[in-house]
Amino acid sequence: MPKLIAIGLVAGLFSSLFGVGGGIVIVPLLILVAGFDGKVATGTSLAAIGITALAGTILYAIEGNVDVAHATLVGVPAAVGAIAGATVQQRISPRALTLAFAALLSVLAAWLLVG
Repeated sequence: MPKLIAIGLVAGLFSSLFGVGGGIVIVPLLILVAGFDGKVATGTSLAAIGITALAGTILYAIEGNVDVAHATLVGVPAAVGAIAGATVQQRISPRALTLAFAALLSVLAAWLLVG
């Protein structure tokens, strides 16, 4: 239980600082620190990030830093993509999923460093 609370605190911090938290922070920590299966970690992360996103959104909205129209333009297609991704994820082996995730993070890291 303390591990999960610590993971939540770290994810909330990074989520509000950088707009990341679910896949990039929670999933790896749930797998590596808490010993979760990749698929359970992903599902748990999605549920947790909903709560985190709501808390962060409220604070950003209070400061006047939320563009609802653009959030909707990004959010609705993202919700459709989330449904598609969850459907595909259920059909991929845990090892293949972990390797694909690591590859994605590596490419994004390289892109951020170079770009």
